[in-house]
Amino acid sequence: SERNESGQPSTTTGERVAPIRDRCVIAIRDCVKPVIAAVNGPAAGAGMNLALACDMRIASSAAKFSQAFVKRGLTPDWAGSYFLPRVVGMAKACELIFTGDSIDAAEALRLGIVNSVVAPAELMTAAYALAKKIADGPPVAIQLAKRAILHNLETDLRCALEFETFTQTICKDTEDSKEGVRAFVEKRAPVF
Repeated sequence: SERNESGQPSTTTGERVAPIRDRCVIAIRDCVKPVIAAVNGPAAGAGMNLALACDMRIASSAAKFSQAFVKRGLTPDWAGSYFLPRVVGMAKACELIFTGDSIDAAEALRLGIVNSVVAPAELMTAAYALAKKIADGPPVAIQLAKRAILHNLETDLRCALEFETFTQTICKDTEDSKEGVRAFVEKRAPVF
């Protein structure tokens, strides 16, 4: 690593251009499998935004969420200004970011920040149960559905429809699709 005049590590150009936090957020979004956050306490600032980067969030009743940056004289990082308005809408995102107020898990559920709230002792059981339910599904369809959701957040209706056609065409050729149709006809649960 590079060192400054006093011998201390200095930030490399690469780190200034693409900080590790940015690479972490992109890695979560680019992950082909759905990513579930399990929040069991304060998720303030970067912690909240790291959870927002995930596809789904489960919180314990002990969780609290805050965009605490303004209370430190800072603006959000870890893509908070990107994710929060998309999750809660512009006005509520502005309120949470501009005030740095903390909200509890029940309010986070009401705002759509989390998918569910469970008792602290049940948090990991609930997270693993959701992960298993998804893992038991058709992997190609789930991977492409995630890609479509993320792609279609950034595009117009015509492009969204075209992307759905693209993903549907790929899925129709999979063994999972054939199994899904057979299971429907046979009135049974599919086995992927």
